[in-house]
Amino acid sequence: MRNLAKPFFAASLILFVGAFALAKPSDQIRFPVTKFNLPNGLTVLIAEDHKAPLVSYQQWFRVGSSYESVGHTGLAHFFEHLMFKGTIKHPEVDFNHLMEVNGASFNAFTTEDYTGFYMTLPSSKVELAIDLESDRMHNLQFDNKLINSERQVVEEERRMRYENSVSGALWLLFRSTLYKTSPYHWPVIGYMPDLNAMKLEEFRQWYHNYYAPNNAVVVVVGDVDTIKIKKLIAKYYGAIPPSQLPPFHPTPEAPQMAPRSADEQKDVHGVSMILGYPGVKAGDPDQYALDMLASIMADGPSSRLYKSLIYRGHLATSVWMSSDENRLAGDIAIGIGWNPSAKVQHGVRLIDSEIVKVKTDLVSPDEMTKVRNAALLGYVRGLQTDASKAESLAYNEIMFGDYTQLFTQLDKMSAVTRRDVRRVAKKYLVPSRLSTVQIVPKIGGGSASKGEQK
Repeated sequence: MRNLAKPFFAASLILFVGAFALAKPSDQIRFPVTKFNLPNGLTVLIAEDHKAPLVSYQQWFRVGSSYESVGHTGLAHFFEHLMFKGTIKHPEVDFNHLMEVNGASFNAFTTEDYTGFYMTLPSSKVELAIDLESDRMHNLQFDNKLINSERQVVEEERRMRYENSVSGALWLLFRSTLYKTSPYHWPVIGYMPDLNAMKLEEFRQWYHNYYAPNNAVVVVVGDVDTIKIKKLIAKYYGAIPPSQLPPFHPTPEAPQMAPRSADEQKDVHGVSMILGYPGVKAGDPDQYALDMLASIMADGPSSRLYKSLIYRGHLATSVWMSSDENRLAGDIAIGIGWNPSAKVQHGVRLIDSEIVKVKTDLVSPDEMTKVRNAALLGYVRGLQTDASKAESLAYNEIMFGDYTQLFTQLDKMSAVTRRDVRRVAKKYLVPSRLSTVQIVPKIGGGSASKGEQK
């Protein structure tokens, strides 16, 4: 599940832990939120927080790479870049300059399921944020010269983050191996041939289809007055027309019936590996137990795989485990960076033995207490800033249509038992649904060969 871990004061942690004896965990994170909709379909969430003269302003759209099609991948991410190229009212240089001179920090991100734009700025400048975001929702300007210039930026980003990165290449290999029929098969950043082929009309159509008030959520958190913000939102967004959203009928992921594997050779000395399984969709109640299973297995030096592979076995330099959920499907992954001298298959057998243990025996009470407390405190840490509150509100509203889901998650975490952890391990860590991917040294390239690693 999404969680922004932010700095947190020790005194607050003590108060939070002590409060568990007095109230439900969910009671510790509730804060007032005002929700309203404009006639054009725009959803707005406002949460006042007057502890500092700052405001987080976030504008998310219900569109990501899963809305693309074969031969047109990377469009959602590419368009995120174009949103910073300016309007007639606020050209690119003017947009960036306005943000900087007014003390704002700003950026954006694209996922499989949504695209988000965010800024933090002095609360006295909140009308500027509303002006800028409403303007580029409706009046974006772009042409072939601008697109071709930005195309080079996106292609270089792909090279840097994935093609020239071992961890990035490994993750793309994992996703394309695990997902075969759903839109999660292709990377958010897209394929290079598709990036080269994108035309101006595709961007115009994407903008017309998806960048509209009835496909957006605006969240305002910080030192603001709710009544004033509602008036400003209506003033700047009210005249923007809604879009006729295209039907969204993505191909579901076909059930995996047999193990899969894939290797890619690179100029490296050791093997990097992911062992992965299909997981759960966003909102599935098993996600909380899967998160705790991942923590027990590979979160920090006291975790099972860390002790087995690094501390005792000296086989790996790193190990991690994650359980990620998206709108259409989810995945469970165990990542290992093997020592160049390691016998990889021996290490894999050790991982298998640890998986068998967690599927057979209940985890210890101490392990369960540790990971449950870490999950609870980590979630609260993720709500300490205006920006992280805004992101959590936006995520729950975008994914579930209900921001109040945010306030139920601590109770769901608290309810996870040792039996739940064992149950989800049995249910999801199934050998026939395993995908094994590796980045291995090039044969004859001066490093240990794939065969030698095994």
